[in-house]
Amino acid sequence: MGKKQDVLLELFRECQKRGDFGFDNDMVEAICRRVGFKNKFDVTKLDNINLLPPELRKQNYAIIHKGRGKHQFVQGIEQIYHRFEPVESETTWPYRKSLLNEYNSSEANVLSIANNQRILHHFLFGLDVEFETLDISERPKTYFPHRTKADLRYRVGEQEVQLDRVQIEIDLTIEYQGIIGVFEAKNGRPETFSIYQLYHPFLYYYKAKTEFGLGEKIREIIGVYVVRRKEQGISVLSLWAYSFDEPLDMTSIRLLRSRTYRLERKND
Repeated sequence: MGKKQDVLLELFRECQKRGDFGFDNDMVEAICRRVGFKNKFDVTKLDNINLLPPELRKQNYAIIHKGRGKHQFVQGIEQIYHRFEPVESETTWPYRKSLLNEYNSSEANVLSIANNQRILHHFLFGLDVEFETLDISERPKTYFPHRTKADLRYRVGEQEVQLDRVQIEIDLTIEYQGIIGVFEAKNGRPETFSIYQLYHPFLYYYKAKTEFGLGEKIREIIGVYVVRRKEQGISVLSLWAYSFDEPLDMTSIRLLRSRTYRLERKND
């Protein structure tokens, strides 16, 4: 295990000893100093199951965030993480590499390529590459990455969660005809992802629909996970679209559709 996992294990054992599975950033900082892990802000960022120490996985514990620097160990890893389903279909996508496409391997670059190649629009809205012929007022609208804070109230199964001024990171938002897509991206071949990554942005816009006057103007909110990998020098993008049957229950996640796009290079 690395030092991050050592910190998590020490936190867990300390909570077990106290009989209280809640902890805060002050406790994280104290144990980081003891273990010698410098990045205290990274400790509770666990975007896939494999980042949990084996002992926590064995005892079926994961972490939920409660806002204002507070966290809690809860039983039920399957309520916090979701396993990617097998992809339903595959498409070969014509692709001409532009100047900055794939200049770096960041997650922002993954979404930039998928957006610039109109893959996101095709997958989410069924629009083909010729949608530029639409009047500009009728085209999908793209909103770039941003962070915001919000008060969120929801359930994780039977667990009530109340987040006060929690920070939400939204990698990308696209809106078209009342459908809002929020996006998360990764490189490689992850087997699982933290449901928070899609659910908090989903709930942020759900609040806009139910509490801030947008009502029927928002027809649907969809969370999309984009994963990029390389196969024999070819970029392959796999996308999964999810919704939540019970908007106030994070565990109600449901797959809507999935597709892989193989970027076939055109002659320049």
